[in-house]
Amino acid sequence: MKVLGLIVEYNPFHNGHLYHLKQARRLCNADYTVCVMSGNFIQRGEPALVNKWARARMALLSGVDLVIELPVVYAMASAEFFAFGAVRILDSLGMVDSLCFGSESGSLDELDLVADILHREPEEYKQLLKARLDKGVSYPSAREYALKACTKQFTGIEADIGTIISSSNNILGIEYLKALKKLKSNIVPKTLKRISNSYNSEYLTGTISSATSIRKMISDCDGLLNNAGLKACMPEATLNILAEEFNNGRGPVCSTSYENLMLALLRKMSLYEISALPYVSEGLENRIKAAANKSGSYSELIENIATRRYTATRIQRIIASVLTGLKDMELKNFNSHNGPQYIRVLGFNQNGRQLLTKIKKSTCLPVIVKNADFKDHPDALLKRMLEIEAFSTDMYVLGYKNPSFRAAGQEYTQNIIRIGL
Repeated sequence: MKVLGLIVEYNPFHNGHLYHLKQARRLCNADYTVCVMSGNFIQRGEPALVNKWARARMALLSGVDLVIELPVVYAMASAEFFAFGAVRILDSLGMVDSLCFGSESGSLDELDLVADILHREPEEYKQLLKARLDKGVSYPSAREYALKACTKQFTGIEADIGTIISSSNNILGIEYLKALKKLKSNIVPKTLKRISNSYNSEYLTGTISSATSIRKMISDCDGLLNNAGLKACMPEATLNILAEEFNNGRGPVCSTSYENLMLALLRKMSLYEISALPYVSEGLENRIKAAANKSGSYSELIENIATRRYTATRIQRIIASVLTGLKDMELKNFNSHNGPQYIRVLGFNQNGRQLLTKIKKSTCLPVIVKNADFKDHPDALLKRMLEIEAFSTDMYVLGYKNPSFRAAGQEYTQNIIRIGL
């Protein structure tokens, strides 16, 4: 029995994801596929277009067997923490044989070379990095220089490091490889070269289009899905689920759905409270507070805070953490305790149910099928991680257009998704 692991957001599931899923299953000769999927908030510090249960249905109807949630603590983190949290879950299952991810490079050897240097941090690398930083060079430039020099020194090959570490999926791929090394995992990594457009492309490019372009088109069409371009780039199951969610007023959800709430919370918070948020450092709390007081919209808020030093994505993660309730010290504490504290099941099909039965016998972490059963768990770390998840969902549903679906406590009342059972 061979089990394939995937790390995904599926925001929403589209034809590019379907291509990757089919190719990965073929490449890995997989009998079962399990994906670790971000929940209601995603890595860029934004809410998902539709909730995690709807997106789990998309995945299961498209061929995934078992969907496990990546806790929001990691789902909305930097690439390093995002990757470590997801890989840690896959590794803890005790059943996953391979991890297949998409990359712009398409070369596992190329990505692994960079990952190995960053994981081992040999003395040559640290000295080169320090020397460049001492000259006032920015950290990304200094790291690129040190990686390029070490690659040539260790292999004799002068790789295009700048291109490798500047592409979104390459960066995540390198972090997946680092996490596998850190955990000394037996999971075998594989990569597939991304086809068609860039991950960040804002324009539809036919049957294979980026999730970014799909979300933008949905926003431009005010949630209407009768656009021919949209219909061409998503499976029918995705379109049907999106239509159901939108018709019921549970989407599309975006950052602007919370702009008044975010501004109100930030204006109320003290500088000390803002400084305690994840990724706030070097007095950034002052800039955030000033921007919150003078901004009238979400986009204006981000624009007034972001600089070349503080990227928009980093600022979005900080602002969104106001909605999740996560603090910087908690994030560090979770990571110091080796990552996610549980395996939270979002859904499965018949194959997934069989796989889950085997996982329960092999995993070292508690498996959660019903959140209410763990509400008063004696493990303080696990309990707190679940509390943050529950609060983030309570905040997420406030972005629904239909007030009828905004009730709190849905983490404890929503059933997992079962397909074909």
